[in-house]
Amino acid sequence: MYSTSSSKPLTPSSVKRITDSIMEEVGKIVVGKKDVIKQVLIGLYTGGHVLLEGVPGVAKTLIAKTIGRVTNLTYSRIQATPDLLPSDIIGTMVFDPRRNDFVPRKGPIFANIVLFDEINRASPRTQSALLEAMQEKQVTIEGKTFKLPKPFFVIATMNPIEMEGTFPLPEAQLDRFMMKIIVDYPSREETGIILRRIHQIESFNVRPVASASDILGVKEAIPRVKVSDPVIDYIINIIEETRNHKHIRLGGSPRAAISMLLAGKAVALMDGRDYVLPDDIKFVAKPVLRHRLILKPEAEFEGISVESVIDEILSRVPVPTPGVQ
Repeated sequence: MYSTSSSKPLTPSSVKRITDSIMEEVGKIVVGKKDVIKQVLIGLYTGGHVLLEGVPGVAKTLIAKTIGRVTNLTYSRIQATPDLLPSDIIGTMVFDPRRNDFVPRKGPIFANIVLFDEINRASPRTQSALLEAMQEKQVTIEGKTFKLPKPFFVIATMNPIEMEGTFPLPEAQLDRFMMKIIVDYPSREETGIILRRIHQIESFNVRPVASASDILGVKEAIPRVKVSDPVIDYIINIIEETRNHKHIRLGGSPRAAISMLLAGKAVALMDGRDYVLPDDIKFVAKPVLRHRLILKPEAEFEGISVESVIDEILSRVPVPTPGVQ
C-alpha cells in the first residue's frame, strides 16, 4: 500500500530519530556503507533520484530492497535489457471482457521505490520513458494519465566496468539524477562480518521502523530548514569554480546548485538541526557534482579524474566561518 496524500512536516528531532532507526535497522543487513545509505536517504527525503555505481556484488540491490522494507514502502525491481520496452515499465491497456472495455495494467513503475538495474543497458527510448516518469511524477498509458505514488523514488544502478551492449546516458539525462553515489568494495573487516553473518543477511529479517507518511513528513519539513547567506554564497562559489576550472569543459548547472541546497537541508534535518552548516554542503558536494562535470579531453589524457578536481575545488573555495545560521 502506498500513500498519495501529504503529511505534516516533522521536527528536526523527529527526523533524526526516524533516520537513526532506519540506519540501525538497515545496518542489520547491509554491512558498512553508512555514507551510502545516508546519501540514498537524502534522495528519498528530498524526492530526488539517485544513481548507484559499483561493480556487481557490492550490495546495490540489497541496499534498495532493505530501505524499502524498513520504511514500509512498496518496492519493485526492473532489470534493464536492450529489448526492454517503455510499456514494460509504465504498463499498457488490456481488454477486460467483463467490462467490455480496456483497462490499465500498470507496470512496475507504480511503486514507492523503483530499482532500475543497469540503466545503461536499456535503449534510449526506454531510458527516456523512465526519466519522463521521474520528472513528471506521472505516466501516460495510451492517452490516459496516471499519477505515480507518493513518495516516488528511483534508484538506478550502473556497472562502471562492462560497456559492451550498453547505451550511455546523455549528459542532459544524467543531470536529472540528484546524486551519483559510488558503492565501493567492502573493507577486509567488513568482508569478515559479511561472511560470519551471511545466513542472517540471507534471512532478511528486518522490520519496518518508518512509514510513507514519515517520509512525506520529512519532505514537508525541508523548506523550513534555514540557510544563511554565507552558506548560500558557499554553494554558489563551488558551482562557479566548476564552470571556470581549467580542466572542466562542462560545469555545474543551476539544477546542481539546487540539488546541493536541498541535499544540504536534508543532512541538517537528519542530524537534528533546522539550519545548514558548510560541512553539510561538503558531505553532498561529490555525489551531487560527480556525474554532472565533464573534463576536457586533455585532462582525461593526463589521467586527471573528476573526483580529484572536486577535491581541489572544495579545498580552494573558502569555507564560511562559524556563526549564527
